[in-house]
Amino acid sequence: MKLIFEKSVQGRSSAYLPPCDVECADLPESLRRESAPRLPELSETDVSRHYTELNHNVHGVNCGFYPLGSCTMKYNPRIDEEIAALPGFTGIHPLAPAHAVKGCREVLDTARRYLCEITGMDDMTFQPAAGAHGEFTGVLLIKQYHDARGDKKRTKIIVPDSAHGTNPATAAMCGYQVVNIASAPNGCVDLEALKAALGEDTAGLMLTNPNTVGIFDENILEITRLVHEAGGLCYYDGANLNAVMGVVRPGDMGFDCIHLNLHKTFATPHGGGGPGAGAVGCKETLKPYLPASALMDGGEHVQVRSFAGNFLVVVKALAYLLTLGREGVPEAAQNAVLNANYLMEKIKPAFRPAFDRLCMHEFVLDLGEFKKETGVSALDVAKSLIDYGMHPPTMYFPLIVHEALMLEPTETESKETLDWAADVFRQLSELARKDPEFMHAAPHNAQIGRPDEVRAARSPVLRYTF
Repeated sequence: MKLIFEKSVQGRSSAYLPPCDVECADLPESLRRESAPRLPELSETDVSRHYTELNHNVHGVNCGFYPLGSCTMKYNPRIDEEIAALPGFTGIHPLAPAHAVKGCREVLDTARRYLCEITGMDDMTFQPAAGAHGEFTGVLLIKQYHDARGDKKRTKIIVPDSAHGTNPATAAMCGYQVVNIASAPNGCVDLEALKAALGEDTAGLMLTNPNTVGIFDENILEITRLVHEAGGLCYYDGANLNAVMGVVRPGDMGFDCIHLNLHKTFATPHGGGGPGAGAVGCKETLKPYLPASALMDGGEHVQVRSFAGNFLVVVKALAYLLTLGREGVPEAAQNAVLNANYLMEKIKPAFRPAFDRLCMHEFVLDLGEFKKETGVSALDVAKSLIDYGMHPPTMYFPLIVHEALMLEPTETESKETLDWAADVFRQLSELARKDPEFMHAAPHNAQIGRPDEVRAARSPVLRYTF
């Protein structure tokens, strides 16, 4: 389809502005543009049709199955959006005095209390803007803890090879040396490799449980004990909390701090550039180092973001929790696990799981042998799914599985949808053996076929050239 600039017709307009009824102020010459901005000129009909056409070419959870692994792309109730849109929440000013924002203060305090209970933490900040920012804040808590004790020799953060890619990046940004440890054959942390990596220079461990291959590590208490005995702290990446919320708490597993993706687990739509919220919780030991808003919490504090963070995301999270209640939160997690195991079992005859065992909220398919047999890669399968109206799963991650497809069906998908998805995978398995060349050229019915992805990444076109 054409860009909106390409549809522009000089002189066409859809603006109906009344005459200006206030005195015009002349801007200083230094602040004026040399030429008028090149904005597209269209009628209201043109604009409406353009964005409707864009909507038809976008795939989201409202359009169909979206099994993107480790991302929890689930349907979120519209009531949460409606509550966050209430004028009492949207109409406040970030510099409003404390007596004028008592309701907002109660939202933050209640959400903090509920989320601390769910995670097993003692306190929480909502300042971080998203997940990676939450990671950064959480590791800074660990750094502040060691620095305050004068323990400057702790310069290393241990990160398993199955970790999310942001984990090593976060540790490096905080000034730490990243120590990568290999996974055991069962997909979990190799205890011997962990013991060998631990030492007096260990500042901490970054881990998510269940891990990125969708397995709950049965050695988690031993893992956190070993890190603590070495003098390090344990950081929990909350990306996979959707599998265990209300069932088991990271704080009880031995973790000292955690970030939550409120935009993944607690009802804000994930994707599209945000906004998100990467709430960070911690144990009492790290509480003195939490960032806090000087406006909302009083006094002078170190902040990682302006004011109280993305407040309306917290409103949605609280609405979600109040809707589900104490019984509904664990039920959502249990249904996520049930759906993942059901789909994995249904797909097994067509594609082999990387770890053929009980999974949690997601699982990884290993297409290595399948590619050798048919010549059809994980990328070919992912692209082919688009022709069936399914968003592709995560491809080639985690890196420990070379031809990986990672699926997370989430708790909001029905049995009928999962049965249909499994049947699509069965059809593609058969098609790969009959007509692999057809799959090499997929997708055939999408707006865009197979772009040169390397060129697009290295030479992106980010603006329209007139």
